[in-house]
Amino acid sequence: MAFDGVTIAGIVKELQEKIVGGRIYKIAQPEKDELLLTIKNNGGQVRLFMSADASLPLIYLTDKNKTSPMTAPNFCMLLRKHLQNARIVSVIQPELERIVRLELEHLNELGDLCRKFLLIELMGKHSNIIFCDDKDMIIDSIKHISGMVSSVREVLPGRTYFIPKTQEKAELLPLAAQEIEQILCSQSIAVFKAVYTKFTGISPCIAHEICYRASVESDKPMNALTAEERASVSQQLFLLAQDIRNGVFTPNVVYENKQPAEYAATRLTSYGEGQMREFQNISELLEYYYAEKNVITRIRQRSVDLRRIVQTALERNVKKYDLQVKQLADTQKREKYRVYGELLNAYGYNVEQGAKSMEAWNYYEEKNITIPLDPTLTAGENAKKYFEKYQKMKRTYEALSTLTKETKDEITHLSSISTALDIALKEEDLVQIKEELIESGYIRRKGNVKREKVTSKPFHYISSDGYHIYVGKNNYQNEELTFKLAVGNDWWFHAKGYPGSHVVVKTNGDELPDRTFEEAGKLAAYYSQARGQEKVEIDYTQKKNVKKPNGSKPGFVVYYTNYSLVIGSDIAGLQQVED
Repeated sequence: MAFDGVTIAGIVKELQEKIVGGRIYKIAQPEKDELLLTIKNNGGQVRLFMSADASLPLIYLTDKNKTSPMTAPNFCMLLRKHLQNARIVSVIQPELERIVRLELEHLNELGDLCRKFLLIELMGKHSNIIFCDDKDMIIDSIKHISGMVSSVREVLPGRTYFIPKTQEKAELLPLAAQEIEQILCSQSIAVFKAVYTKFTGISPCIAHEICYRASVESDKPMNALTAEERASVSQQLFLLAQDIRNGVFTPNVVYENKQPAEYAATRLTSYGEGQMREFQNISELLEYYYAEKNVITRIRQRSVDLRRIVQTALERNVKKYDLQVKQLADTQKREKYRVYGELLNAYGYNVEQGAKSMEAWNYYEEKNITIPLDPTLTAGENAKKYFEKYQKMKRTYEALSTLTKETKDEITHLSSISTALDIALKEEDLVQIKEELIESGYIRRKGNVKREKVTSKPFHYISSDGYHIYVGKNNYQNEELTFKLAVGNDWWFHAKGYPGSHVVVKTNGDELPDRTFEEAGKLAAYYSQARGQEKVEIDYTQKKNVKKPNGSKPGFVVYYTNYSLVIGSDIAGLQQVED
C-alpha cells in the first residue's frame, strides 16, 4: 500500500484529461493540511481533493464536498486572492517523483496575465502543498519548514523552490531495457529491493509485482540472477515504463480475507483474479480504498475501549487459571497422605519413640514404602496429621475443580467476545457486544442510560446451490440463529476448538449438496479465531443435536453427535446478501 510515483502518474493523466483548461471556481481548506478546489470545465464541475497529512497524503478527483471552517485559514485566503477563477494550464509530474505540479494562469490586480504554480508533494511526513510564482519563488505553503526542522530544504515564503535529491535514483521513463539492466547488474541486494531503491517512483509493492511478472524470486540477490533472469526483470520494468509513457493504467484493489490489502495503478497479477477489483480511474480507486480502510479504522477506534476491557479481563483470568491449575496439581498428593494415615494406624503400634520414618507394607500397591514421621509426635499423632492434610487437600481439590472450570468457561466466553470484536464491521455491531459485557458485569450500566437499540443483523450468504446461510456476529446472534431461526433438520457449523460464529444453513427439508457443506464450513472457519489458517477442523451437525446447558454463558452450546470436515478459511467468491 503506497502512494508511489506510478499511482501519481495515473492521477496526473486523469487530471490532464479532466481539469486542464478548467477554471478554479472555489477554494476551501477543510482541515489544516487539506485543500479542496472546485473546478469548472467543459460545462461540468469536479472537485480536486489534496491532503498533505503526514500519515495519509492524497490527491484525487471527487464529487463529494467537505465542510469548511467558518473562518478560512490564511493559506486558503492567500490562494483565493491569487487563484480565484484562475485557469489550469497544465498538470505535470516531474520525473516520476511523488509530486504533482499545477500550472495556473490568472489576472493580477492590474489586469495583467500572471502565471503561478501549485505543487503537491506526497512524501509521507514530508508531504506539503506549496504555492510558487513563475520564478519558482515560494509565496507560501500549507506547512512551513524551517532550517531548524530540515537541513535539506527550507519551505518558507521567499525561498526558492527545488526538489531535494536525497537519494541517488535513476529516472525510469527515458531508459531502454539495456540501460535498466546495467543499473540493476551492479547491485548485490535482493532483486525487489534493487528495483525500488534504484529507480524513482517505484514502491516495494510494484517491485514485488515486477519480480512476479519476470518469474524471479524477489528475495534472490541481484548478482545471483542468470543472464536470462536479469533480462526478464529489466524487460518488465521497461514495459511498465512504456505503459506509464503511453498513459496505460489498470487501477485495481486486491483483497486478503475480504479486506482491501493493496492497490496499484498497474494490475497486481501476483494476487490472482479472484482477489482483485478493477476501477475506471485512480480517483475512483483511491476514494473507494480509503473509504473502506476508514471503515475498518473507525470501527477499531470505536471498539478500542471494549477491546481493552476484554483483554484486561482475559489476561486476569488466564493468570488465575494458571495458578488454579498449579494448585490443583499440588492436590494430587492427597491420596498419598490418606494411605500414610491408614498404614500408621494399622502398623504404627511398633514404631519406636523419636523415629523419623517407618517401613510399612502398602496393601494398595502391594509393596513396601517409607513413611516420613515427625519424631516429636507419636505414630497416632502422625496419622492424625496426615489425615488432616488429606482432608484439607481434598476440600481444596473439590473447590478448585469447580473454580477451574468456571475460570476456563470465562476465558472461553471472553475469547468469543474478542473474536466478535474482530468480526464487527459496523458501529451497530458493537451494541450487542457492549450489552453482553454489561450483562457479564465487566461494564457498569449508568443508571439513567437506556439500552441502545439493536440494528445489527447476522451475515447472510447464498450458497452456490442457492441455500441461505446465516452467520452470527456475536454470542447473542449465535443463540438467536441456533435456537430461533434454525429448525430441527437445518445444519449447524462451528470451528472445532476455536471461539467463533455459529453458522446455520437453511435446508428447506432438502438434502444439501457437498458444495454447500464446504462453503458453510469455510464461513465457520473464516468467522472464527482460526481465520487465515490453511486448514481448520469444522464440526457440523443438525440443529436438533445442539443443546444449551442451563445457566451457561451466551453462545455456549453442547452436542454429542456430529460430523467433521477440514477446510480452509478463504471465502472469496461466496455471495453475501445485504439484508
